[in-house]
Amino acid sequence: MKKAFNFLAVALFFLVATQVQAQTIVGKWKTIDDETKQPKSIVEIYEQNGKYYGKIVKLFLDSKANTDPICDKCEDDRKNKKIIGMVIMTDMKKDGDEFSGGEICKPSNGKTYRCKMWVEGGKLMVRGYIGLLYKTQEWIKEN
Repeated sequence: MKKAFNFLAVALFFLVATQVQAQTIVGKWKTIDDETKQPKSIVEIYEQNGKYYGKIVKLFLDSKANTDPICDKCEDDRKNKKIIGMVIMTDMKKDGDEFSGGEICKPSNGKTYRCKMWVEGGKLMVRGYIGLLYKTQEWIKEN
């Protein structure tokens, strides 16, 4: 009986640990282009002072593209800054199973959107809002 209890306790511990780990957004995520369905970038999400931020650490560019592009369409302090290394997601706070309260910038058009994120089926669902309209992307965890 004691062995069965110990086994159940260990199994429950690993189940809970796996669920907690699966819900974290910290790490590297592959973004996918909505139209081409091809990988677009790798965004590294990190926690700093209780808030979450994301920066682009890699771009998947075709051979004809500039290999070190700048954000010429950005209208804030990111204008004319290199996209690789750029912090595109700011001030996200954990709120239950979601992360919200921050913003995300889309360097391809220079626009900034209110943002909400959550983990669903092992993917990071990233939703950008402009007014009442929104668009949701699925980001894939990088190993």
